[in-house]
Amino acid sequence: MTDTAPSEIPPSGDDLAAVERLKDAFAKLKGEMAKVIVGQHAVLEELLIAIFARGHCLLIGVPGLAKTLMIHTLADALNLSYNRIQFTPDLMPSDITGTEVIQEDKATGVRQFKFLRGPVFANIVLADEVNRTPPKTQAALLEAMQERQVTVGGERHRLPDPFFVLATQNPIEQEGTYPLPEAQLDRFMLNILVDYPSEEEELDVVRLTTSVHRPVVGKVLSGADILSLQELVRKVPIADHVSRYAIRLTRNSRRSKDGFDFVRDYVSWGAGPRASQYLVLAAKARALLQGRYHVATEDIRAVAGPVLRHRILTNFNAEAEGLKPDDIVARLIQAVPVDEHEAEQSGKLPKIFRSANVS
Repeated sequence: MTDTAPSEIPPSGDDLAAVERLKDAFAKLKGEMAKVIVGQHAVLEELLIAIFARGHCLLIGVPGLAKTLMIHTLADALNLSYNRIQFTPDLMPSDITGTEVIQEDKATGVRQFKFLRGPVFANIVLADEVNRTPPKTQAALLEAMQERQVTVGGERHRLPDPFFVLATQNPIEQEGTYPLPEAQLDRFMLNILVDYPSEEEELDVVRLTTSVHRPVVGKVLSGADILSLQELVRKVPIADHVSRYAIRLTRNSRRSKDGFDFVRDYVSWGAGPRASQYLVLAAKARALLQGRYHVATEDIRAVAGPVLRHRILTNFNAEAEGLKPDDIVARLIQAVPVDEHEAEQSGKLPKIFRSANVS
């Protein structure tokens, strides 16, 4: 079975031209980002996947890995407005969304309420250390992420479009934090891991940051370009067997008496249906970044880690053996075949996940 696009959805000339423009823009973006950020190519690709798929990201990494600098630089290269919110235990919801104040017209003496916008009113919002603020404030941000609007004083205020929230968490300092519940974690499309640089990359970082040179980042895309590309992502065709593969990855992550043994042994809770949606959307965006107007199973496998790792809750057995959600995702990718007929013949696919109408 091949990873070809369905023939009944032929792309238009404008769509194909947009794919080429995006591929070129992606190459230019990497070049502009490289002026400031050393390495982290996979992180940049995953950030762009989330932006073009109209999703939000959770970024996990220890301090000092240039997470904030990367987001600020990306906002500059995309010509988008940017705000950073430092989350603290005393941060209030109004500190994020904004508040109403009474202002007096000096000419008439009339007093009236005026809404002062909070820092959430930006195209790219960096929620730094989102787990350091109480749940009430976290909920205010997550509501804005989901509804793309805030309500203050009974009046709705639309957030700018495009709108992208990137929340960071420090994985090594958990004292005095308020971990996001699983239901709120599920609102983030991708969970992106930022790792330490290699020795050569760290040498380049030292050279770049200890010199007098101040690089200037060029503008590659605009807000209007991003909105049109977000529409293009939705149009990308995907073959049924590729969609089924994404769904089976999600469904196999859940505990079941007919499921995989390693899932029953190490997983307390698996991914919900939103994971299947995000797998397909993220794979569509990745295909466009690679210059293709169709989704391959390789795209699904490439985005499975960031889509699933925060939606799989491992149990004590996994912790005792040092297994992380990424290890479960890797096993799922290895165990779940692309072709259901092949799966049934080999016996690798549990009966509960077999379809009755496989074409």
